[in-house]
Amino acid sequence: MSIVRNEEFTGVRSENPLRDPADLRLPRVAGPSGVVVFGVTGDLSRKKVLPAVYDLANRGLLPPGFSLVGFARREWTDEEFAAMVRESVQRHARTPLREAVWQQLARGFRFVQGAFDDDEAFERLAATLGELDRLRAVGGNFAFYLAVPPKSFPQVVQQLRKHGLADTRGGGWRRAVIEKPFGHDLGSARELNRLVRDVFRDDEIFRIDHYLGKETVQNIMAVRFSNVLFEPVWNRSYVDQVQITMAEDIGVGGRAGYYDGVGAARDVLQNHLLQLLALTAMEEPASFGADALEAEKLKVLQAVSLPRDLAAHTVLGQYDRGWQGGRPVPGYREEPGVDPGSRTDTYAAVRLEISNRRWAGVPFYLRTGKRLARRVTEIATVFQPAPYLPFAPTATRSLGQNALIMRVQPDEGVTVRFGSKVPGSAMQIRDVTMDFSYGQSFTESSPEAYERLLLDVLRGDPPLFPREREVESSWAILDPIEDHWQRRAAPAPYPAGGWGPREADEMLARDGRSWRQP
Repeated sequence: MSIVRNEEFTGVRSENPLRDPADLRLPRVAGPSGVVVFGVTGDLSRKKVLPAVYDLANRGLLPPGFSLVGFARREWTDEEFAAMVRESVQRHARTPLREAVWQQLARGFRFVQGAFDDDEAFERLAATLGELDRLRAVGGNFAFYLAVPPKSFPQVVQQLRKHGLADTRGGGWRRAVIEKPFGHDLGSARELNRLVRDVFRDDEIFRIDHYLGKETVQNIMAVRFSNVLFEPVWNRSYVDQVQITMAEDIGVGGRAGYYDGVGAARDVLQNHLLQLLALTAMEEPASFGADALEAEKLKVLQAVSLPRDLAAHTVLGQYDRGWQGGRPVPGYREEPGVDPGSRTDTYAAVRLEISNRRWAGVPFYLRTGKRLARRVTEIATVFQPAPYLPFAPTATRSLGQNALIMRVQPDEGVTVRFGSKVPGSAMQIRDVTMDFSYGQSFTESSPEAYERLLLDVLRGDPPLFPREREVESSWAILDPIEDHWQRRAAPAPYPAGGWGPREADEMLARDGRSWRQP
């Protein structure tokens, strides 16, 4: 209890200081709950979701009776399922395996074999949840995690309704966790939203964009709104351009079945990059609650304007064979499971503007791609050149534009670039940097995004999850671009290991700018 009742001794009702919500030592522990993972044998579950469950348990953030139910086609026993989870934890968890923690956690593991159209399997699932409720004191609280291909979302949700699994009349809560992409265009997103809302209330729907769970993405808000230093110059009067980059140095790998036909724009630009744009450009929210954050992000997304000439200011690319990490790698069409004639984009770059008083006329360049030179995600805010330089032209030949670079991954931190005098008798000025690194400034390592988001689901804490109108606004931005690209030729080829097609460089060159090389 939060109150220590000692009135009979002192006549004073006192509070337990360890239960003070303002005390930062108090961890955010989930209450009685369980998670059902559909598609539990897939890569997402093995590499992200299951290790996150263990890491939360290892940090003491899950209740003693926490239960995990896997649902898949495999004919596994509970013990075989537990062995698979253990292997995933040993390979991918952030924290070391502790046997005592594992034994406590594994007592709540159950496995249900079946397909998504198998009514008997969902009846077995309902019986399993009832058993766990009795044996593990879960309180009827279950989150259904849909780690399945997007085409399966409607079927799973309909089965949950058909078999009463989403029904909370018996007490407790039920929540749906849905991975991106949420739909493949605006029409399908609206239909999926309608279908999910028929089964779950708005506050029971958690659409995961794992980028919003990253510490460094949340740091965008901390940098902007906790420092007087930046806000006065965070506008069109001082900012020349903003570049948002998410580059991967890997190919499609084993995701060809999902990725081919989806592409980089739908997979990354529609969700990750537009969310980063919204956080970078939004006004200060009244609070960091879900409603206030949604309101400010929506203002940005609804103010985004597309370039008039989509051919000149949007680029699609597809990686060709090349060299990466000192070894030859195949082109996209040569990857296993990819159609040899595929027109799927593995690179996308667009120029957007935001039609409001703060950002009018400032270009936002967004790019993402696979098989690029290195893995990096960053937001580079580049400021306008100084209006006047009282130096000789030769003194500033090595001076560029001031910039604030927020690094999301892998070297998480912030870099500020500015001009400084070079030591010596002559007045020579060149760019230098001041750098903040998470790894050097904090002793505690950052939790994985899925840890934070899964814990928020169990606690019913929604600020880091995109809501219905955000998803639909993002598709409204991308749909006209996708329609334009569908009418054009195949994506521009680019060699693996570079920074994308030359057409993307030409896109910025038309504006008198160039891509920043991370």
